[in-house]
Amino acid sequence: MAGVTAAVLAGCTCTAAALFLSGAGPTCVLSAVTLLVAIVCTVLFARSGSPSHVCVLVLGDLGRSPRMTYHALSLVRNGFSVTLAGFRETLPHRDVLNNQKITIHQLSDFKVLKVGPRVLRYVLKVTVQAVQLFWELLKIDPPSFILLQNPPGLPAIAVTWFFCLLRRCQLIIDWHNYGYSIMSLTNGPRHPIVRVAKWYEKIFGRLSNYNFCVTNAMKDDLLQNWRIKAITLYDKPPSIFKETPLELRHQLFMKLAEDYAPFRARSDFAGTHVERSAFTERNLTTGAVTYNEGRPALLISSTSWTEDEDFSVLLTALEDYDMLITKGSKLPSLVCVITGKGPLKDYYCKLIGELQLKNIHICTPWLEAEDYPLLLGSADLGVCLHMSSSGLDLPMKVVDMFGCCLPVCAVNFKCLHELVKHNENGLIFEDSRELAAQLKMLFMEFTSASSKLKQFRQNLHDSKQIRWDESWDQTVLPVFRDHGKKHH
Repeated sequence: MAGVTAAVLAGCTCTAAALFLSGAGPTCVLSAVTLLVAIVCTVLFARSGSPSHVCVLVLGDLGRSPRMTYHALSLVRNGFSVTLAGFRETLPHRDVLNNQKITIHQLSDFKVLKVGPRVLRYVLKVTVQAVQLFWELLKIDPPSFILLQNPPGLPAIAVTWFFCLLRRCQLIIDWHNYGYSIMSLTNGPRHPIVRVAKWYEKIFGRLSNYNFCVTNAMKDDLLQNWRIKAITLYDKPPSIFKETPLELRHQLFMKLAEDYAPFRARSDFAGTHVERSAFTERNLTTGAVTYNEGRPALLISSTSWTEDEDFSVLLTALEDYDMLITKGSKLPSLVCVITGKGPLKDYYCKLIGELQLKNIHICTPWLEAEDYPLLLGSADLGVCLHMSSSGLDLPMKVVDMFGCCLPVCAVNFKCLHELVKHNENGLIFEDSRELAAQLKMLFMEFTSASSKLKQFRQNLHDSKQIRWDESWDQTVLPVFRDHGKKHH
């Protein structure tokens, strides 16, 4: 077999070199190499994959793909071994990193030089990514399933379908949104690239063996407009998302205070027996932790800093709130934490730097995977500015907030009602003026036991939310188990 391997790989190299020297263009060379790689696949990897091995694939950053890492953890909990493939720009949760049944396979993220026509640069990136992804799939242990996140699905859906065809394994697509609808935010719905992307998703999406999606609205749309049958798997919070005990809150605040000024104590008071953050204090003699009298309220919003979230809405609402305090309203000062990474972060950080706020402190940290649930569980209110590009997906950040019993103010869009119940577990707003009014109402005497925030929090407690593990076992596990029985 080693001799066959060497011969086929040598053939790939020689053919590519010959084509290049003969004057063939880069596209021709890449096409020939891809074809020869397919031959390698059929020669060397004809055997079926293990029924208990699954490849969970993301053509994106694993650290910012929580739903797919939850899939991986649920699979190993049910006896499967997992190859988790994706980019490693940020680290996933330590539960993933430390699990011996999860092998992380790092993909290369091809960066195109920002020269030449935009369309050509995009075509080049997709072509190179297709070849890279196919080659990387050849390297992993043979799986019986590939569970693929979409978006991004170009070129991942076509490449994984072709690989699964050759390898005789099953392709499962987990539809989080539509890739073409995200592209339309920057290019417009009539752009040729957007039209091609929509055609591509519709055609290749039908070739999958199974499909999951995040809302019933998307399930209906996939069936009616794309002829794709999908099972709704709502995002649910895993057990790590819960209210944070006061002791852990203080430890987190003190840790964040080392790097972020808004978490530091406001006064120079420094008793020898007291350790203070902006929100809490610990008596070093007794170890008791209490909230500071007159503490600020803690507002949190998480984002991927993309076009489908307009943070100017929040910034304008905060300016209005700040003006209310300046004019004498009995409202607490705010610490506003906006977490995440993404392409528009620098743009919004510049806007934040230009604000003249007297009673509000804003910081934009990137939190470690272990600290993010702790901060959600310590906050007073969450704000969500996710405007679905398709109108068919739901913000996972709100799911996580609800797991921590954290009430939410969320901007309205088509199917938000599947998650946020207005005036029950939070509030829905249309614009910055309405959000500012909601902030005023919710933070008025927000520490009181009879406050609206406390009522929303109690409603979340009483709702006894279903968790990810239970939902996954009911919805996803039968797909893997039934297929395994058929091929046992």
